Amino acid sequence: MAVAKGRTAVTTSLPAPIGGWNARDSLAEMNPLDAVQMVNFFPTPTDVTLRKGYTKTSTGISGAVLALMNYSSPSVNKMFASNATIIYDASTSTATASLTGNTDGKWIHSMITTAGGSFMPAVNGVDPMVVYDGTVWSRSATTSTAQTISTITRGGTGNLTATLTTAVAHGLVTGNTVTVAGATPAEFNGTYQITVTNATTFTYTMATAPSGNATVVGTYTVKYFVTGLNSNQFANINLFKERLYFVQKDSLSFWYLPVDSINGAVTEFPLGGIFKKGGYLQAMGTWTIDAGYGVDDLAAFVTSNGEVAIYKGSDPSDPNDWALIGIWNIGQTFARKCLFKYGGDLLLLTEDGLVPLSAGLQSTRLDPRVNITDKIFFAISQAADLYANNFGWQINYFAKVNMLIVNIPVTGGSEQYVMHNITKSWARFTNINANCWELSGDDMYFGGTGFVGKFYDTYADAGNNIIAFVQQAYSYFDSRGQQKRFTLVRPILQTDNGLPTVLCGISTDFDTVNLTNQISFNPSILNTGEWDLDTWDNANWGGGLVTTKIWQGVTGLGYAGSVSMNVVSQRIEFHWASTDFVMERGGIL
Repeated sequence: MAVAKGRTAVTTSLPAPIGGWNARDSLAEMNPLDAVQMVNFFPTPTDVTLRKGYTKTSTGISGAVLALMNYSSPSVNKMFASNATIIYDASTSTATASLTGNTDGKWIHSMITTAGGSFMPAVNGVDPMVVYDGTVWSRSATTSTAQTISTITRGGTGNLTATLTTAVAHGLVTGNTVTVAGATPAEFNGTYQITVTNATTFTYTMATAPSGNATVVGTYTVKYFVTGLNSNQFANINLFKERLYFVQKDSLSFWYLPVDSINGAVTEFPLGGIFKKGGYLQAMGTWTIDAGYGVDDLAAFVTSNGEVAIYKGSDPSDPNDWALIGIWNIGQTFARKCLFKYGGDLLLLTEDGLVPLSAGLQSTRLDPRVNITDKIFFAISQAADLYANNFGWQINYFAKVNMLIVNIPVTGGSEQYVMHNITKSWARFTNINANCWELSGDDMYFGGTGFVGKFYDTYADAGNNIIAFVQQAYSYFDSRGQQKRFTLVRPILQTDNGLPTVLCGISTDFDTVNLTNQISFNPSILNTGEWDLDTWDNANWGGGLVTTKIWQGVTGLGYAGSVSMNVVSQRIEFHWASTDFVMERGGIL
């Protein structure tokens, strides 16, 4: 008599989804090493890691930080953060106001070093250009002409306030910087940031009180000035071949200063005659290429309607030096910070994703596969469609961890689409509500609401849990037409300082998983140390990563299977190497 043969369980394994987030391919054709969703995990060449979090490095800022500006010279390194009206010095734990009275906080900045020192000019298209010189912020004046001084008076005995009156209107604004010289008493002399009180007077604060009013008034000079166009029209700035260039707001013209200068008369270069689609100039960038005769920098100008003009040369006033190479149609742009220098290439953020100019200018819009964001094409295109009008779009590169960051200002906060520079694998980060990003040395910082955060320096989000989710791509496990019943999964994990809360599940036949599993983690049960946060004698210090293999029961019946993982963690390094599966194979139906 024949004996019925029982079902036999089999085991198989899959590496962790180091291919990263795939928001392009069909679920049925996706590479098993990709992920349908990957939130707060980061794919590396060898495994999938839980992302690191952030600490608040500077607080006390009122409202949202709209711009971060890092000043770096041989002797000074400072981080500045701007809200809607104030530029703060955010180099210390409690930010202090450096320049008040602004009407817009969306500054775009550059660095330039001349014979006079290192300077950081910044523009926003509303306020006059501001300049930081390593000591103080100053507004750029619209005139370089100093008027005749009628009087300089002190405020009273021991008073440090001086009031300077000119014979005719001086044309200055509060925040301009002037240098007073030749006055007697000498305490009136020096370089000062001024407060304008009316058309012919302004005040400044002296270091030492004079004995009386000025008996000799001397002269004054304006320290920073731009003539030819009011600098409040400058909406973007770029340093190109030792010269500052400015994009004029709501215009197809750019303007430029003399070489190695932050002062002077700007000269207009209109581009309205070459762009067929109109719009306005969005930004200028520097593109470094090797054209066969050596490496050279080219100037790239991008319009709101997606046209890109490339020029070579260094002097726009010399037709024998400055020449148009060509004009291309790449894709509509929607953010001022749409260009980013990425190695020698230049990345352009468009409604179609991130386009490297080296490939984009060859294919125009015919082949979206040249986009760096090709693998997440549908996700980033949808984000551009939904959130194009939100402020906060920005590209940055975090070389320390090989991470390209695209900030997405979603409704009510922001997300980041991040790519590993080596593998070109993508992931999505949440719960880091950044309005802007800035690199300082090797470290990455972002501006949140009320604070500046140092990114990727701890396994917690400002002392809170990191919540992550991933669903790996579906696999038929080498038996495409055979039904399977999944019973167990075992992720192979490496952690230090204990084990976070990990919950695995299985989906079959192309169901997508909602992030609805409610799990929790209490870090108080751990007394493990973290560098730069804990003291040596008050914490336990681990000896490195420990491999963990724990089976979890799952239930799933289908032809293809996909493992999902929810993780809640704090102060634990977490690596996912692979997953083992136990299944029973049925007949071919």
